[in-house]
Amino acid sequence: MHHLYKLFSKCYMLLALLCLLAASGARAQNAGKQLRTANKHFDRENYRAAIPYYEEVLAVDPNNAKALYYAGISYMTFDKEKAVDYLYRAQKLKPNVGQDLEYWLGRADLINYRFDSAIEHFQAYEKELPRRNDERRKEVAMLIEHARNAKREVASPKDVFVKNLGGTVNTAYSEHSPVISADENYLLFTSRSEEATGNKAARDGEFYEDIFETRKVGQEWEKPRPVVGALNSPGHDASIQLFDNDTKLLLYRSENNGDIMVSERQADGSWGAPKSISDKVNTPGFESDAYITPDGQTLFFATSNYSENGDLDLYVIQREEGGNWGTPRSLGNTINTAYDEDSPYLASDGTLYFASRGHNTMGGYDIFSAKFDSVARRWARPVNLGVPINTPDDDTYYRLSPDGSYAYLSSYRTGGLGEKDIYTINYIRNVRVKGQVLTQRDSAAIPGVELVFSGAQADKRPIAYRDVTAPGRGYAVSVLSGRTYQVQFSKEGKLIETRALEVPAVTDDTTTLTRDFYINYADVQLAATARAGGVVEEGRAPANNLGMENIYFDTNQYTLRPASIEELNRVARILRQNPTVNIIIEGHADSRAGDEYNMVLGDNRAGAAYDYLVKQGISPRRMVTVSYGERRPAVPNTSPENMQLNRRTMFRVIPREDEQQEQTQRLNEQLNQP
Repeated sequence: MHHLYKLFSKCYMLLALLCLLAASGARAQNAGKQLRTANKHFDRENYRAAIPYYEEVLAVDPNNAKALYYAGISYMTFDKEKAVDYLYRAQKLKPNVGQDLEYWLGRADLINYRFDSAIEHFQAYEKELPRRNDERRKEVAMLIEHARNAKREVASPKDVFVKNLGGTVNTAYSEHSPVISADENYLLFTSRSEEATGNKAARDGEFYEDIFETRKVGQEWEKPRPVVGALNSPGHDASIQLFDNDTKLLLYRSENNGDIMVSERQADGSWGAPKSISDKVNTPGFESDAYITPDGQTLFFATSNYSENGDLDLYVIQREEGGNWGTPRSLGNTINTAYDEDSPYLASDGTLYFASRGHNTMGGYDIFSAKFDSVARRWARPVNLGVPINTPDDDTYYRLSPDGSYAYLSSYRTGGLGEKDIYTINYIRNVRVKGQVLTQRDSAAIPGVELVFSGAQADKRPIAYRDVTAPGRGYAVSVLSGRTYQVQFSKEGKLIETRALEVPAVTDDTTTLTRDFYINYADVQLAATARAGGVVEEGRAPANNLGMENIYFDTNQYTLRPASIEELNRVARILRQNPTVNIIIEGHADSRAGDEYNMVLGDNRAGAAYDYLVKQGISPRRMVTVSYGERRPAVPNTSPENMQLNRRTMFRVIPREDEQQEQTQRLNEQLNQP
């Protein structure tokens, strides 16, 4: 009986093993089929359709290097972080998984802001290229330059707030080309979502572009809908611009290889059938985007018709007498490059904004601006709008709002809802911070407390703001929003303590924040502070100024004396020897004139030192100026000799955040001693 049981057990185990092998073989066979299907979509550049099949393969075989490699490439448009993760996993599993692996690792690193690594991969790929592959070699050299440009721009960001327009407008598909009405309550935009009227997918897996519309109710956009009527065709249609009091619409239509069309609003509010704007504009080439000036007399447009290699260039055309359009003229080589220039927009101040794959782009399309020199009759050199407006991926369709206070942008960037999304751009504004400085012991208001708010701009250049509390009103300062400040509290030149204050970002200048501070303060505590070694006697150079001495000025003057220049040269040497040190340059005056005059004079004296140090190669980001006028005399203004000592500029090192925290902790320990 026992023998039969053992035989049965062996047969059962063998059967289970055969079933397991069969199931494993079936899964492997199915994974192979899924991989072949995925690769077919990949070869057609339909990455949206390929990704689910690659994911099915990876669900069965997580270490399938081929699936990771091609899925990583496919994800670059949809999920940048996943793209770089998959590609590096593929490299680790199989370093020779694809002959272009180094190229794609470089591309993935570039859009993920890993610029040094991107350059290393591109250089490695360049060494692998056959000598005759000049086109690819040229592309890689361009990508290396993009990474270097991006690294430089990221190091100097602007104080700009870029915000996704949200999931009501943006979808998992591509949205772009925002067009806003004069009252800012009607938005037209272009979408390739599944709600497009044709409901027909193009070769790349997205639906054909259609123009959508939505209206603002309160502060929110209604659910968008495709524009009904004759505006949308079975092919690609894209919004461009409302003009002529919002009664006409410029749009793109993919017929005739891509043309610029005009539609007029009908009596019932619908849009009429689009018509070609002019055969002087539309050609057998590709016309992609345009902008017409408010007077209707000038049109800027992008076309491939006149370029040697088929790239897009910007042209301008003007109406002749009688209303017909004249002859197109190129904006010239200052604007146009060997790469694509697109999406022109002329602001009311005459600034031309456009998207370009050339110039010093960070990668893909970047937004540039250029001014027209009316004397030289040419466009000035375009300026990259920088980070965070531009990214290492495509950023385009920049349009200012009707009042010019903010802008719209279409962008592929990390954190989007799908592919290309629509964003708003607001410059970060000042916010008014006010309140009282009170004692912790009895909540009594303390007059005469100086508050200095020290922070930094987005590009790391230091900024500082100050005020002194007055009876009944406390303090009030206007500071740049969207950052954390270190707030130093002093009275009669003696430091009391330092606090951190986080100020949220605001996009208008009407916001006021009320912040009361409770500090350890008493006359006996000030004496303890002096013993702690943290006191700066009134009018004397601070103990932490690294030996930088005051410089002095003649009455009512801010011209630098020879002795001042000698001292400033020494200050420049000290700053070069201490590259992590930032300073505040304080301007002071005697009491001969009024307070308002002396504040300006103090500012000019601080500015004179600042300008000289900049000329000596000290970065403006390391210095900030402040004027105290006559409010902080070194000595009483009772004699000509004393007044000379008060006509001065002083230098004070801005403590780093960790130093400020240590200093505050040390003072608190001294103050709390029995």
